[in-house]
Amino acid sequence: MTTPLLAVRGLRAAYGKIEALKGVDIEINPGEIVALIGANGAGKSTLMMTIFGRPRAKDGRIEYDGRDITGVPTHEIARLRIAQSPEGRRIFPRMSVAENLQMGADATDSSEADRASGLERVFALFPRLKERMTQRGGTLSGGEQQMLAIGRALMSRPRLLMLDEPSLGLAPLVVREIYTVLCRLNREQGLTVLVIEQNASIALEAAGTAYVLEVGRLVLSGPSAELARQESIRRAYLGD
Repeated sequence: MTTPLLAVRGLRAAYGKIEALKGVDIEINPGEIVALIGANGAGKSTLMMTIFGRPRAKDGRIEYDGRDITGVPTHEIARLRIAQSPEGRRIFPRMSVAENLQMGADATDSSEADRASGLERVFALFPRLKERMTQRGGTLSGGEQQMLAIGRALMSRPRLLMLDEPSLGLAPLVVREIYTVLCRLNREQGLTVLVIEQNASIALEAAGTAYVLEVGRLVLSGPSAELARQESIRRAYLGD
């Protein structure tokens, strides 16, 4: 039996008295792309942030590669080769593309050789970033900023990459380009990916497994292709 790379058991999280997660259970196996879909305010971003240590879990357990990381500080979680690309990208607008990418390597105390090879890998995936290496992050287009946010996360050589709304506000062609890169990383390098999306169509297409979150509770889970065929999912999330 395969041990999940990430297992979330009965996870609860709150902002003050408002409970955002109400006993969530998910599993992500090594080398898998998993989609977490749901409407705005469902608790998707809270789940990712709680996995990464902020906010702290109110109850439940988070296991990574068989280790309980529920109470582990955020900076130590990053060193376990878990990386995130948060909603809104959160790049450093006054720093250059190269400097933004180096910040991703700083999270894991990478060697100079690792930093150099990491840059080359990111530039191979996103050639436009190489063209804009000295340009300030804040002057990039929305799509380029999203590529930069993902590239920054990849600089830490993650085993698990978590992406929050990577398609938000982007043109369909750019969204397709980004998901092509994610699928390539998964296929060729075995990268495990958790993608959190309101754009259910592209997420379900890319993922093998999907979870549906509504108001802090998981209401559906299973193979993505099966969920995509369900009338309730098509009506609520696919615009049918």
